[in-house]
Amino acid sequence: MSDLMPTQTIGFAETRDGIRLSYRIVPGSGEGRCVLIHSLAMDKFFWEPTAKALAGASEVLIYDCRGHGVSGKPAGPYSTAQFADDLADLMNHVGWTSAVVAGASMGGCIALAFAAAYPERVDALGLFDTTAWYGENAPAAWAERAEKARNEGLKALVGFQKTRWFSDGFREANPDVVEAAVSTFLANEIDAYVATCNMLGAADLREALPKFDFPCRVLVGTEDYATPPEMARVLADNIPGATLTILEGVRHFTPLEVPAIIAGNLQLLIEAARA
Repeated sequence: MSDLMPTQTIGFAETRDGIRLSYRIVPGSGEGRCVLIHSLAMDKFFWEPTAKALAGASEVLIYDCRGHGVSGKPAGPYSTAQFADDLADLMNHVGWTSAVVAGASMGGCIALAFAAAYPERVDALGLFDTTAWYGENAPAAWAERAEKARNEGLKALVGFQKTRWFSDGFREANPDVVEAAVSTFLANEIDAYVATCNMLGAADLREALPKFDFPCRVLVGTEDYATPPEMARVLADNIPGATLTILEGVRHFTPLEVPAIIAGNLQLLIEAARA
């Protein structure tokens, strides 16, 4: 999607069940380490604007989750616990004992699952545009979206997705960003997309929230219709010491719509982790 930084580390890591994960590390001049986990049907380049904004403060590890980008796409079913194990294996591969872990949307669910399974490896937690549980009707709602994709193709979902991802003003002012996200979305393999949708429909990480014992920042836009502010408040209310930021007029893809704000929140988490 854009030129890569020449000093970066690029590679593949192998998970415990033999799946190859594509990753890269954006170098930083600071002492921090930060892992960023992308949204459903996106890839590691979802985080590029944020990673560049953050590079002065921290090394940044971005990667393609299983089923996404150029990582392996095994048959489902998938689970958030499996994706959490993938991140642990990736961190082992690059030699990171712990890091600030942050995710957006699906990535936030994975960050929560990782924090629940590997709390000693989380220096701080960033939860953007996400939720611990999509609600009672989530399995059916996500299955309906998955079946629409399977029966009609991902192109049938593009109009719906664009208006959920970005605010009206941002779409008008930044057509290149919107079209890049659409191109990434359309490049997904249907079976992997379906398996990931069903994973999110089944996800319920609420029980873990009160046990977290590290700095946490929760952020959402007022116009986020996928994971609205009410879901963010549940996270902030149940994670000890968590802060909540609600951004006026912003929708679901905050790392693309307001990357400087996201980088600023991550910088605060890096500083809190050091303290």
